[in-house]
Order: sequence, then C-alpha cells, then structure tokens
Amino acid sequence: MSSFATRFRTGLWPQRPVVLGLIALTVLGWVLAFLAREQCRLHGWEGAAQFQGLCYSDYAHLFGERGLADRLFPFYTGLPPEQTMEYPALLAVITGLTSWAIPGTGFTGARQLAYFDLNTLLSFGCWLAIVLLVAALMPKRPQAAAMVAIAPGIILNASLNWDLWAVLFMMIGLWCFAKKRPVLAGVFLGLGAAAKLFPFFALGAVLVVCWRTGKWSVFARTTSAVIVTWLVVNVPFALTAYTEWSRFYTFSGDRPVSFSSIWLAVSWIGGSGAFYGILANASFALLCLGIAWLGLSAGRRPRLAQLIFLIVAAFVLTNKVYSPQFVMWLIPLYVLARPRWKAFGWWMAAEVFHWIPVWLNLAIINGADYGAVGNGVVFAWYGAGIAAHSVALIILGVQVVRDVRDPRRDVVRVDGVDDPLGGPVDLLPDAAAWPMARRVASGRG
Repeated sequence: MSSFATRFRTGLWPQRPVVLGLIALTVLGWVLAFLAREQCRLHGWEGAAQFQGLCYSDYAHLFGERGLADRLFPFYTGLPPEQTMEYPALLAVITGLTSWAIPGTGFTGARQLAYFDLNTLLSFGCWLAIVLLVAALMPKRPQAAAMVAIAPGIILNASLNWDLWAVLFMMIGLWCFAKKRPVLAGVFLGLGAAAKLFPFFALGAVLVVCWRTGKWSVFARTTSAVIVTWLVVNVPFALTAYTEWSRFYTFSGDRPVSFSSIWLAVSWIGGSGAFYGILANASFALLCLGIAWLGLSAGRRPRLAQLIFLIVAAFVLTNKVYSPQFVMWLIPLYVLARPRWKAFGWWMAAEVFHWIPVWLNLAIINGADYGAVGNGVVFAWYGAGIAAHSVALIILGVQVVRDVRDPRRDVVRVDGVDDPLGGPVDLLPDAAAWPMARRVASGRG
C-alpha cells in the first residue's frame, strides 16, 4: 500500500464524519457571506448606499479604481500614485490575474459583478482549505475547526478583501512545519509574506521554539526559505516597476492613524499623526520583546500557535489602522492556540458590534445624513466598537499568556500532546544551555 493511501486510511478516513461536517458548515458560512453582499450585487456598489447596506467590497471598488477593468496589470498601469495598487506583490498579482479572467474590457456593472463573484468564489476555496488545514493541525480535536467554518468575522469579511489568500499561505506553511518540512514551510510563509506582512511574524515564534530546543538549523532553513521566496516574488517587480511596486510600502509608512485603530480613538483627544505612528511602532516592538521573554522564560516551552497568535494579535492591536478584515488573520490562529468556544463567541460578538458602525460611519462620510442625533449615535457606537474589539483582543491575549504560564490550563496539552504544530521541535526537551526556564519553573526567576 502506498504511503499516501496509508496516511489516508489512518488519518483522514476515520475522521470523515467530522470532515464532512466541517465542509457543510463552511458552505453554510459562505452562503451567509454571499447573502450579506446581496444588496450590492443587486443594486451595485455606489456612493453611501453600499455602506448603508453593509455590503461594501474592495473587489468591486478596486476593479474600477485601479485600472483592472481596463486590463491594466498592477504595477504596470502608468496611473497616478493615488490610483495604483497599494498591495504587496502577490496579492496584486492575484487581483490582476482574476481581472484578466473577466471577458470584455472597460468598466460596466456586469463586469464589476462578474469580478466580484469570481473573487468571492476563490475566497470560499481559500476559506474551505483553511478550515481543513486547521482540522488537520488539531488531530485530537478536529471539530474545533468549526469555529473557523462559521466565524462571523469571516462571514462578514470574506468578500471584503483578498486577505484569505495570505491566511491560506500561512496555514499551509504551518502545516508543512508540523510535518517536519521547514524549507517547504518557509516557502509558503514567504508566499504569505509576499501577499500580506503578517505571515512573516511566524518566524518570531519559530525563533523562540528553536532557541528553546537548540534547533538552530531548523530556524535557519525556515528563515532562508522565507527570504528567498519573498525575493523571488518581489524582485522582478522592484526592478521593472519600482514606483508602483513600492506604493504599498510608502503608503503604509505615510498613512495617518485611522480606521478603527486604538490610536484613532486616542487621537480624538489630541496629538499629531506622526507621534501616534511612532508610538504604534514602539508599542509593537515592546510587545514582541515581551512575547519573546514569555516564550523563553516559561517553565514549559510554549506551543508555536500560542506564540504566533500573540505576535499577530500584538501587531493588529498596535497597528495604525485596523481594517475589519484583519480579524480573519487571527481566527485560525486563535483556534489553534486556544480552542474554547465561549471566549471565541464573546470575541466574535465584539467584532460584529464594531463592524456595523464602521460602515455606517463611512456612509456619513460619503454623504448619508441620519440627522444630528443619528449621526451622533453612529459616532458614539463607532467609538464603543473600537473599544470593544480592542478590549476583546487584549482579553484573548491575556488568556493565552496564562495558558503559557500554566500549561495545565492549556486545553490542547490537556489532550496529552506537546505541540501539534511543532514538527521538528515537537516532544523535544529544552536545550541544556538554557537556564531561565528552569529558574522560573523552580520559583527562582
């Protein structure tokens, strides 16, 4: 019997009821996501109405605004800077290739709808693959992947932007690492980093677990593969279309604090945008140092998913901008780090509470008027939503930290496993040269 058939019979086949259930739940989630955009599908994406209908999508907006309708490939459009694609290279390539798949040329409502539907269908493929990968990475409790299948944060945002592609590449990379293929893991993490920045942060977690186990060669191979892959994707565009390729990096550096970040809420009190930008970067750096100390000092080596979740959550929390789709980065990581339904439910409730006034506020900015009282209610709701999603994420982070400090609280390790994502470091003891963990564990740290 082939090794593939053996793995199928001993791995996937016994779990077929769970797998079929996860597929069914993901299909249900996708149907709900599709229906959530139905008003715009029927009436178009125009003005304040698309925000009032809670159905705005970057798929539809950028199709007409970035030259995609005219078959101009990203980075080679010749358009003014404000109309060039402000996305990393791989995501820009995906937007361009999918636009070429739409028959005809020029902007029409029918072609815009076709472009939206195509990208929505592809996002469903990413979503389903992510659900199955999460299940595969949790062999003792694959049913926990149901949280990803029906997560309101994904249902509401799957058709908003292309971020699920980056999440998929990251999850494939983590699956490869779990299967003791660090180079291949680095390739997919590199593809993820070429689509969005956050998959790159997984290397910080890999560094910690490799440091704890003395597996420096694993870290070196993973990191080298990430860097080489990122360069292979980006260098051709950097050499041939530097101005438009670099738009993502200049835009990210220059944009002011905005869109639901904690710094936006704080800036309403006063202060310059540049100051809050510096504060955001400094806060993220300090949190990363704290997470590194946590990982290196914990009495038992943290699981890889716990560290990655904390790093990405720190980035999302301290970033100058919090776009609604950012929650999709965190959902699979949270399920892998701490698969608890109750906390997950409260978090999703906070995200939905925040998500609605985001669009109502944008409707007001784009000309909608609910009267003085109505506009004030929306603005207050928006501010409360920023606080809600920020506090919810902080609570989740604190809970994961507590699980790291006391592994008896870790629902994954209670199942009798060490680190399902650990791969080359799973079940390994800490390196003898590392004394801090022993001091902390014995009460002397």
